[in-house]
Amino acid sequence: MLNILVVDDLALNRRLLTVMLEQQGYRVYSAENGLVALNLLEEHTIDIVLLDVIMPVMDGFETAAIIKERFSQVYLPIIFITSLEDEASFERCLAVGGDDFLHKPFQEVILNAKIKAHSRIRNLSQKAREQNLQLEYHQNQVEREHEIVEHIFNNALENQQSFPNHLDFHLSPAAMFNGDMFLVAQSPIGSLYCMLGDFTGHGLAAAVGALPASRVFYTMVSKGMSVSDIAAEINSVLGKLLPGHMFCAATIIELSNTGKSVSAWLGGLPDTYIINQQGEIIRTLESQHMALGILEEDEFERALIHTEVDETCRIVMATDGIIETTSPHDEYFGEQRFKKVLASKPAISTEQVLERVNKFARGNKQQDDLSLVLLNCLAMREPEQASEPLSALPFNFSLSLNSKQIKTTDPVLEVVDVISKVAGLNAHRANIFLILSEAYNNALDHGVLGLDSEVKNQEDGFLIYYQQREEALANLTDALIIIDIRYCPEELALYFTICDSGRGFTKEDNNQTSLVREHGRGLCLLGEIASKVTFNSAGNQVEIYYQLTTSSTGSH
Repeated sequence: MLNILVVDDLALNRRLLTVMLEQQGYRVYSAENGLVALNLLEEHTIDIVLLDVIMPVMDGFETAAIIKERFSQVYLPIIFITSLEDEASFERCLAVGGDDFLHKPFQEVILNAKIKAHSRIRNLSQKAREQNLQLEYHQNQVEREHEIVEHIFNNALENQQSFPNHLDFHLSPAAMFNGDMFLVAQSPIGSLYCMLGDFTGHGLAAAVGALPASRVFYTMVSKGMSVSDIAAEINSVLGKLLPGHMFCAATIIELSNTGKSVSAWLGGLPDTYIINQQGEIIRTLESQHMALGILEEDEFERALIHTEVDETCRIVMATDGIIETTSPHDEYFGEQRFKKVLASKPAISTEQVLERVNKFARGNKQQDDLSLVLLNCLAMREPEQASEPLSALPFNFSLSLNSKQIKTTDPVLEVVDVISKVAGLNAHRANIFLILSEAYNNALDHGVLGLDSEVKNQEDGFLIYYQQREEALANLTDALIIIDIRYCPEELALYFTICDSGRGFTKEDNNQTSLVREHGRGLCLLGEIASKVTFNSAGNQVEIYYQLTTSSTGSH
């Protein structure tokens, strides 16, 4: 039912209009002047105002202007009822906000026609208002959600700014959220890990995989896992999480703490280049594998590329948004042009490269995320720490793990965290981690699980090895690994003893060469860090003596 307000100083006119309108089924309110009318408009929802021009207290011109100012959100028609005939009065009625005229004496047919016409317009205005409010609400919700997601992303994708001497990078999203992802972290033994990823598409939908992928990356780097293990785990997580049409092309690189060697897993991104200071390409690391999130775990390929580098080398990683940037003539920027730009200036920066890319595009709208990373192959120097004297208190730390605990935990990092809290030992954290990690994994893989590293030398050997490891671990029962650590301040030394319930060595030849061959390359590395490594006669217990001297700090 329409609510109509009749405003006229003559009671007869008000009564006549009220009767005519009520007969048509309208609800009618009446006011003798503009001031009363404004009060009624505040108290009731009025759909149409019939407004006289000449009234005491507040006339129609003043009243109309105030009504239009106060009630502007939805169309509120004002129909002037007047006996005036001059054009100047009509123009003034329109100027103050009038929408139509009704001449005295009133003609019921014309009155009804005008009311119906303006009620339709008001109805449309109300619907538009409701839709605008809904759109505004949803827009505010989306903006709020975007703020939350952006906050999460900024906190999740950490460490990017922590290595200014090693990294020069640029990420430019084509939408609000970046489908490209750049992750950086340093392992407990000082290696620098970098992952550049490019998810299918761009925007929020493409960015959703960044959070689980980053969590896997940071967790596994903190445990000192290999590049191939990191790639395999991210592939597994994304395969379970993402729909079939989505995947993540990626390059994952480990730069050794000495800055002299690189291990790389490459799947789906453009080739990675190793360049010299002049930008000349020394070696091209070609993508070897499918992108992450496509292959099943038993199909995944772990093979890495290993190469030597030095402090004059730089590693160039880029997503395909760089080479697929188009000019106004639909010409691709391309690999050859990219290589020429890299060699165009000694020690070129990502900003300078992107300037050339944008100049080539000449205003063309960015179609894909643009990401470029330049990694300087410098040695990783740990932050200078104030020299802390070694604790004068001896201690003994012992930990026994049963089958269930072996299956569900990775104790090395937690044990290292505990030991590093002892005064003076945090400076040796990297070496302590490496000793425990190699000895524990050796006891688990080759002692408790009985795996043979020779399998890795076969074709698809790594895949077979890790399948055997997963199966053996799942079926493990009645196993035990004991970790014992003893600190002797008088000797400035740590003693590590790792014992497992495995069968030990069955070969008659128990010399060091046999032990190393049986237990894998990790023992050779232990020999470089520790002062002494010995095994018991049964072959299921290793004792490691580590001298806490200044020269041994951070040696690896």
